[in-house]
Amino acid sequence: MNTRTRTLLAVTGVLALAAAAVIYVGMARNPDTASAGTSGAVTLTGPRLLFRSTADADRGHVSSVATSDPGGPRAVSTVTCSRVHAAGGTGICLRPETGLTTYQLAVLDGGLAVTQEIPLVGVPNRARVSPDGRRLAWTVFVSGDSYNDGRFSTRAGILDLTTGDVEATLEDFAVTVDGAPYRAVDVNFWGVTFTRQPDRFYATMSTGSHRYLVEGDVKARTVKTLRDNVECPSLSPDETRVAYKAAIDGDPVKGWRISVLDLATGTVTPLGETRSVDDQPAWLDDRTVAYALPRSPGHSDVWAVAADGTGGPRLLIPEAESPAALP
Repeated sequence: MNTRTRTLLAVTGVLALAAAAVIYVGMARNPDTASAGTSGAVTLTGPRLLFRSTADADRGHVSSVATSDPGGPRAVSTVTCSRVHAAGGTGICLRPETGLTTYQLAVLDGGLAVTQEIPLVGVPNRARVSPDGRRLAWTVFVSGDSYNDGRFSTRAGILDLTTGDVEATLEDFAVTVDGAPYRAVDVNFWGVTFTRQPDRFYATMSTGSHRYLVEGDVKARTVKTLRDNVECPSLSPDETRVAYKAAIDGDPVKGWRISVLDLATGTVTPLGETRSVDDQPAWLDDRTVAYALPRSPGHSDVWAVAADGTGGPRLLIPEAESPAALP
């Protein structure tokens, strides 16, 4: 396994990152009910909606519901995660290491059995699996970077299950901003989303006061900026659009509006959800976007809204977060 590491990292929306990191630390440290869940109750086959439960009885447990009845009976597994996602028969689980104050990435097979574990430096924040199930990405909060006065930053990495290669931080990649080579100590990344092409992905890159949508190439180890004020992108199943959170008036302190960008035309469509959404959206299909909204400390609900900007939000799965559609 080839691991490329580097210690440079940078800051973005520090207040928002710090607040979110505190929330994730708290969620990760909440003890799960030992007896909750049933072994084999959840698999990565559909049509189902996979999610992380936030209910008191089974908080943190990987669960699923029928796509046709998302508010109905749920299956609850014995597997617990701080963040979960799945696609192509592969799952990613970001979780605390047992008995330790550190974290790890666990690769899950179709029956949620762990096939590989990788240590993580930082608090879990985002997780994604490529459509073919062969590539996994994660984002963690980190602190202690010398240039950042000890405040929170982010670090994103990618695992290729086909080759076994790990990119521990995208900061090793060559960066192009507005067509010109770019280097800065405060560059950092989060919110990776994969295309169906083996090496391509989109993500957010922060530098200075900018939060860019970037397109990346793992093989070439390059990223290039596409548009400003795009955070936590999520590529649509037809790969024509990106759902994301846009900072209101370009200021994350004011919150975020969930929006959709047409990659061909550059048209931005704010969606019918007007509450601030601090999440990486998930496409349920080419017409619908889902996301989690916190309701109280440790409790969230998954909501859905039309991707064309029409209508309003609807409650999809109560007591849930980290949604993923399993076709």
